[in-house]
Amino acid sequence: MAFINNPNYQHSAPDKIGVLLTNLGTPDAPTPKALKRYLKQFLSDPRVVEVPRLLWWFILNGVILQIRPRRSAKAYATVFTEQGSPLLFHTRAQAEAIASKFASDGRTDVVVDFAMRYGNPSFSSVLDSMFAKGVRKILVLPLYPQYSASTSASTFDELAGNFSKRRWLPDIRFISHYHDDSGYIAACAERIKQHWAEHGRAAKLIFSYHGIPKRYLLNGDPYHCECYKSSRLIAEALGLAKDEYMTTFQSRFGREEWLKPYTDHTLKALPGQGVKSVQLFCPGFAADCLETIEEIGEENRDYFLEAGGEDYQYISALNDRPAHITALYQLIQHNLQGWQLAEEPQRAARAAELAAEKGYQTDDKR
Repeated sequence: MAFINNPNYQHSAPDKIGVLLTNLGTPDAPTPKALKRYLKQFLSDPRVVEVPRLLWWFILNGVILQIRPRRSAKAYATVFTEQGSPLLFHTRAQAEAIASKFASDGRTDVVVDFAMRYGNPSFSSVLDSMFAKGVRKILVLPLYPQYSASTSASTFDELAGNFSKRRWLPDIRFISHYHDDSGYIAACAERIKQHWAEHGRAAKLIFSYHGIPKRYLLNGDPYHCECYKSSRLIAEALGLAKDEYMTTFQSRFGREEWLKPYTDHTLKALPGQGVKSVQLFCPGFAADCLETIEEIGEENRDYFLEAGGEDYQYISALNDRPAHITALYQLIQHNLQGWQLAEEPQRAARAAELAAEKGYQTDDKR
């Protein structure tokens, strides 16, 4: 096996800490061709679809990828901008804002970047860039507050797979979830309060999370429980009674049972139960994307109004709002404890001296 090498390493270069934000991913363009490429990578992940591989290969390539790309391209076309997809430019803005905080604190030893689990920028390209900048310790933060094997664990799989091909490995830390982090909870509550201050309150606040098959829960995935805990903590921060909010799950795919209650079914039923005004917030989405803007903001709005609802409001995601950036920055700082690169110039100089004594040229390529 040929490993990915690092022939340009210089002993005199100061080591740096890398902070890598990751998110699910996005197609490169709202076209059937780009969607087919993106969906094939996404739906081929055994963490996402836990079905026998041979059977799933025929279903994916023979049916899904022949139909879904064109339909999905139309949906993505409604949310793409000159900056690309919302998930892409919001995640980039988050990384830039966190990098600015480190710079303001004088932390020139920290490199912040972002990558997508599926699509671009890819893990491989971003890691190459970070290592070229001298990153020798790396903290990975998947922007999934609630852990699921289909998201956080899949991210770790991609990271491990990439590292398995490299000759040199960094020190690694991985944040698998932060569903009950106090800063995250406070940021969610503040976002909802901001919306209330501008638009008033609805009869019911609905926390909608991306769904997963119920089978995953029964096999031990903690996602369901972490979603409910996040909802409870946010509701407590808002001072809500139990009958003033609820938790639902969206974006199911296929015929098997997923986590319930389903968001769309709930919105179709609420008007008949006397609930005529609702506000939806998606705590599991760190950035707005197709699933929040189009599915929650438009598709489910139609379901509610057609069923007799009168007022439907989507509360946008945390994105790069200051409270969210502060929460993520504090979470990162907490997990970087012990990784201060003290006396870096002196240590780098000494490393160069030792290398020279052993006959290596530290000022030239090895």
